[in-house]
Amino acid sequence: MSVRGLTPLFKWGFGLRRSNYLVPLMSNNIVVSGEEAVAQHNQPTFARPKVLSHKDVIAPPPALIKEEFDSKKKRPLSEVDDNEIIQLVDEGKVLPYRLEQDLKDCSRAVNIRRKMLERTLSKEDQRAENLSLGDLPHQSYDYSKVLDACCENVIGYIPVPVGVAGPLSINGETVHIPMATTEGCLVASTHRGCKAISQSGGATSFVLSSGMTRAPVVCMPSVSRAVDLKRWIEQPLNFARISEEFNETSRFAKLKSIKVVLAGKRVYLRFSSLTGDAMGMNIVGKGVEQTLQYLLEIFPDMKVLSLSGNYCTDKKPSSVNWTEGRGRSVVADAVIKKDIVERVLKTSVDDLVELNTSKNLIGSAMAGSIGGYNAHAANIVTAIFLATGQDVAQNVESSNCITTMDRTDDGDLYISVTMPSIEVGTVGGGTFLPAQSSCLNIMKIKGPSPSTPGEHADQLAKIVCATVLAGELSLMSALAAGHLMKSHLKYNRKSSDS
Repeated sequence: MSVRGLTPLFKWGFGLRRSNYLVPLMSNNIVVSGEEAVAQHNQPTFARPKVLSHKDVIAPPPALIKEEFDSKKKRPLSEVDDNEIIQLVDEGKVLPYRLEQDLKDCSRAVNIRRKMLERTLSKEDQRAENLSLGDLPHQSYDYSKVLDACCENVIGYIPVPVGVAGPLSINGETVHIPMATTEGCLVASTHRGCKAISQSGGATSFVLSSGMTRAPVVCMPSVSRAVDLKRWIEQPLNFARISEEFNETSRFAKLKSIKVVLAGKRVYLRFSSLTGDAMGMNIVGKGVEQTLQYLLEIFPDMKVLSLSGNYCTDKKPSSVNWTEGRGRSVVADAVIKKDIVERVLKTSVDDLVELNTSKNLIGSAMAGSIGGYNAHAANIVTAIFLATGQDVAQNVESSNCITTMDRTDDGDLYISVTMPSIEVGTVGGGTFLPAQSSCLNIMKIKGPSPSTPGEHADQLAKIVCATVLAGELSLMSALAAGHLMKSHLKYNRKSSDS
């Protein structure tokens, strides 16, 4: 076939009359450009076209490539069936953790992820019937509230029973306390403590101080430079400048102090700040980051090692939280009438006082405990944290507690608990989830305080502390009376268990 005869094919195949897109001729491996081919339309049929080597091949114009790509756009992922999506995940073309964003359907993303996990589990173990996720619920839940806030790679949710203890009279107000737990007897025991306290006139609870902490670690070239940094920060005028930088990062941030300690040339800066009704870790973290940038301008030889240097201290036992406090430092007490100790708690004042000294004080000291001078404060803290959407891992420091008991001159029981590091909030974290928000609403502290920033979080801390008081009173009474195992065997085990 001649070049003249191929001209219609150029027009049909590429929709171009003049271009540099190359066209191969079917004979002799001759390649000509479209423009040359069109030009040859008016030349004699015996004219030989120019023979081009592979070095002369011209790439298609970018605009043409884009036009061809746009014409073959993929279907939206939401229009692809589940099995195809799983195949795309297997091929690495879809990221499993982005299913919610790509599908624009959180529930469907959860369902697909469950199918993938069940398939993987069945491949790993032939007992596929025992590896089903059927007992892990996933329907009837608003996962859009979880997305980018509470959890990733979601496959369902865990229903935890919620009981209510109380009413408990705290500072003259009646409070019902929601507690989420799977430990039988815990709510019943706490409820008994609430009854004994309320019938004796109620508990008082006070926040002694407030301040969430974050302690970055920085490194200076030498000890002398580390000392220079410490002394500079501790100058009142310089602290005022730092406070301006810190406080402008949030309308709720109010820097209270910076405690500076050295370990050689490493410097630990423990920032403490008010954070309104939020637990406050993010608020403080933002303020610290901006402050570090400010300090770098003054101390360019300073090297920031980490936003957290473990001197905060978050989610770990530490003496600094026990002695300096973190979050809210709270104290609560009550006087329990002698007849109520005997009638409701089934023990005596003298037995309780002796047991508290031997167990909570001397026993904890023998164990080398840090902040563990109590019977089971962590039980109550964790149950309330789960019910109200707190950061449950912070029960480590939030459960720091010392319980004291004394006999009054009238023969009644005086009991107190001091908790220096309760870390709670009524906004942020999981507090906005419907169930957790409802539990906060039971205590009339849902969301931020409409009048005074921090008022709702303060009230939650006081409730936690007063409820720990009730829990300590009841458990210690059960131990003093020898009723602990009897109660647990009755409430904490199914009758079918041996």
